[in-house]
Amino acid sequence: MKLSIHFLIAVIATTSFLTAGDYEPKLFKSVELIYEDDFSGGTLNTDYWQKRQGTTWAVKDGVLKGSQSPKAFQDKMIVKGDKAHAGFKPVIWLEKVPENLVVLFRVRFDSKNYQGKFPLIDIGHHINTLSFAEKRTTLILKDAEKPILLEEKFLPLNTWIDVTIELKKGVLFLKMGDKTHTFEDPSINMVDQQQIDFKGANFCEIQIDNVKVYKGIE
Repeated sequence: MKLSIHFLIAVIATTSFLTAGDYEPKLFKSVELIYEDDFSGGTLNTDYWQKRQGTTWAVKDGVLKGSQSPKAFQDKMIVKGDKAHAGFKPVIWLEKVPENLVVLFRVRFDSKNYQGKFPLIDIGHHINTLSFAEKRTTLILKDAEKPILLEEKFLPLNTWIDVTIELKKGVLFLKMGDKTHTFEDPSINMVDQQQIDFKGANFCEIQIDNVKVYKGIE
C-alpha cells in the first residue's frame, strides 16, 4: 500500500511539470522561448511585426488580421510604375527570429483560390519560400538550382491550421495540421535574414494567432 501511494505521488509530481506549452523539437536538443503572442492585448507589437506594402493590419477579437492596402495607396504605386508593391496582397513580416529557428503559429488564408505561387510563407526574406497550391507544396530556395516539389496540399484555404516550422542550416522541418515533411538541402539557411514573411493572394485576407518563436539549441 505504501509503495502504491508513493508511486502515485511521484506520478503526480512528474505530471505537474508537463504543461500544454511544452514543445519537444525535432531538429534541436532543446529550445529557448524568444517571443510569444496570442494577441489578447489588442495591439500589435511593432518590435516584432512590420506591416508591408501599405497593407492593412490590426488586432481584432484577439487575432491579427490583414488585408490589402487602401485604394489610394494602390493607385499611387501604379502611377509610380510599381504595381508589384501596390499592396493587392496582404504582407507582414515577423522579425528578430533566430537563425536556428523553431516557430509555432495558427494561420488562416481566406481566398477564393490559389494564385500562382501565392499564398506563401518566407523563412528568411526570399531565402526559403514555402509556396502553396491546390495540389502541390513547393520549397523555393534562393541558392538552389531547382525548387523542391511535394505533390501534396499542405495548406487548405479558408480554414485555420496549426503550423510548426523548424530550421537550421541544411534542414527545414514543416508540420501543417497532421502533415509533416523534412526538407534537406545545403541551400537551406537564413543567416542575416532573421524574419518570416506572410504573403497572401491578391485581395485575400490573412489571420494569424498563437505565435511562439524559439531559438533552437543544438
